[in-house]
Amino acid sequence: MSDHRGPLHGVRVIDVTSVVMGPYCTQIMADMGADVIKIEPPEGDITRNVAVGPSPGMNGVFVNVNRGKRSVVLDLRSEQGAAALRALVATADVFIHSMRAKAIARLGFDYESVAAINPKIVYTNCYGYSRRGPDADRPAYDDTIQAECGLPAVQKQLTGDATYVATIMADKVTGLTALYATMMALFHRERTGEGQEVEVSMFETMASFMLVEHANGAIFDPPVGPAIYPRTVAPNRRPYETKDGFVAALIYNDKHWRAFIDAVRPAWNSDAYATLELRAKQIDTVYGLVAQTMRERTTAQWLDLFAELEIPATPINTLDALFDSPQLNAAGLFETVQTPDGPVRFPGVPTWFSRTPGHVRGPAPALGADTEAVLAELEADVRR
Repeated sequence: MSDHRGPLHGVRVIDVTSVVMGPYCTQIMADMGADVIKIEPPEGDITRNVAVGPSPGMNGVFVNVNRGKRSVVLDLRSEQGAAALRALVATADVFIHSMRAKAIARLGFDYESVAAINPKIVYTNCYGYSRRGPDADRPAYDDTIQAECGLPAVQKQLTGDATYVATIMADKVTGLTALYATMMALFHRERTGEGQEVEVSMFETMASFMLVEHANGAIFDPPVGPAIYPRTVAPNRRPYETKDGFVAALIYNDKHWRAFIDAVRPAWNSDAYATLELRAKQIDTVYGLVAQTMRERTTAQWLDLFAELEIPATPINTLDALFDSPQLNAAGLFETVQTPDGPVRFPGVPTWFSRTPGHVRGPAPALGADTEAVLAELEADVRR
């Protein structure tokens, strides 16, 4: 029997983050059952104002990454606001922020100050750059981190233009990294009772992310090649044009390659392309040959053939089309939640748990919607 409270039921998170990196991390915690108390300044998280929505401060970006949380407005520059946050810290399991180190210290909520109140707390810093380097306290946003970690340079090799990736990848990858780091620290605390400080930085995270495959020959000492994975920057690596549209397909391993050429181009059954190792050394040529062939049939004809050959292939979706995907809807990805602005169809929890499943716990909060209730809970705790 499943427990619909989620695997993080009973965990309290004090969320002093803004924009997307930190809020995405804590959104997942909320989906998994944590009580996430979002601390906002009187003017609110700036992300309340960056996109379209049915009411002020409740746009699609903010609503999605802050769903299921409680909003408490505190002016941390005032003693009253700081005192309230200190009281909340005493009740919490996790404290997570996305301010620069000097800023959070000026407010009196650096790790040492917070741990003095609650020694068992897991305290997660989300920074642009690690404090252990010369760039500590430099400001950072997704675009600048994408550039610094090499994404536009890699895009330029692929397309000829130095462009950003069309999603806020640095924010989201770092948010996921902050999530797993925080969960590991919580796991350690469950085993030992010890709280600790965790640091997650955008630049270091994205450098690690980019170098997973692109480190390649540069990982050895001495290097045996440049830091690039050739397949991903091959100019012909793109969706294939068909007679009437496009198909994304990867004819990659030797089994798939043999099945494809036997069905379509038996003449290619030669030593030149026989193995993945040989094809990898001339990957752009291989992509180009396949591209020429793909123009000979319609999208539907190719998809039927690839399905028969069990070669991964798909048409190109728009983002809007994802909401109507039979696979995503059968998997239960989307959850509709009633909000003061009407129903919202959230892209929900992509993971599945047999006993403690997560789900969207509720709508995103209006600015300060829970301030009175949360502070009243604190007063009740004191009276006990």
